[in-house]
Amino acid sequence: MSEARRIVVKVGSSSLTTAAGGLDADRVDALVDVLAKVRSGGERELVLVSSGAIAAGLAPLGLTRRPRDLARQQAAASVGQGLLMARYTASFARYGVRAGQILLTSDDMSRRAHHRNASRTLDKLLAMGAFPVVNENDTVATDEIRFGDNDRLAALVAHLVHADLLVLLSDVDGVYDGDPARPGTSRISLVRGPEDLAHVEIGSAGKAGVGTGGMVTKIEAASIAAAAGVPVVLTSTVHAGDALAGADTGTYFHPTGRRSADRLLWLQHASTPQGSLTLDDGAVRAVVERRKSLLPAGIAGVEGEFSAGDPVELRDRAGRPVARGLVNFDAREIPRLIGRSTHDLARDLGPEYEREVVHRDDLVVLRP
Repeated sequence: MSEARRIVVKVGSSSLTTAAGGLDADRVDALVDVLAKVRSGGERELVLVSSGAIAAGLAPLGLTRRPRDLARQQAAASVGQGLLMARYTASFARYGVRAGQILLTSDDMSRRAHHRNASRTLDKLLAMGAFPVVNENDTVATDEIRFGDNDRLAALVAHLVHADLLVLLSDVDGVYDGDPARPGTSRISLVRGPEDLAHVEIGSAGKAGVGTGGMVTKIEAASIAAAAGVPVVLTSTVHAGDALAGADTGTYFHPTGRRSADRLLWLQHASTPQGSLTLDDGAVRAVVERRKSLLPAGIAGVEGEFSAGDPVELRDRAGRPVARGLVNFDAREIPRLIGRSTHDLARDLGPEYEREVVHRDDLVVLRP
């Protein structure tokens, strides 16, 4: 942890705002004090994924709790995002650091061109000495293109920028083997895999009502990052400095996998399938066990409206998702391909049909 050179830090709404809504300037400044100190030597690069836009906009709009409807959430975010970024800009300015804002939606991470643009922007900001502040673009995000919570966004950003460490900050100082408020529970300091948490009672969002996630979303995000080869520390915001210094604090998630291609990570965790293909038993075995491409001969059915290049879900005959991939044909073309060999299709329809429906390089197997 202390040797990590590029670090993504995520902070939640409850760590930046009051329970009634509105930014707590002292809390923001305290966090910036820690982050500025860590990067002051010039050897470490940090990216901040910050929640708080909707929460910051509640009080100015006369709202006492986070609204349930999307329209008012977007309105609160519109007001709050400017306030949040203004606070960060002023706070970082105390150290002569320029903050740069990046707003993303799931659509930005799942479309290749947008994905590359986000990567280039983050890399350039870091190269120019600015401090990137990333948030979900809540003012335009719809239910179909939302990350759901900034914890998952942080995991994907950590992979996007090839981070050496992801630090998830909360109002709880780690994962506990029960309700932290109950006597007798203890902090879990190390998680080597999902089996270490199999019998742990996990809590939901806090009582303040200003955030969207809880420990569940943080553990899910930590699992995503760890599976992609990025170690994770989950701790409280007040212990941020200790975590970044490599002290024994919070819960450390050991990497469980290797870094994969960016497109495969976003395909699995950030893309929204536009339709589905049903596979016969042989195709399921070929795709899942042998990691082969999906050919027309293995398709048994198609659902949805999608275009070539869109993400689709691959299902077995029972309707269970087994994989996700980028399809090479429009939905309207699929019915005449079903069950046929590529050789026959090339002969009858032309050489452009002698190809995979989903190539193995654009396919990720979903774990059961």
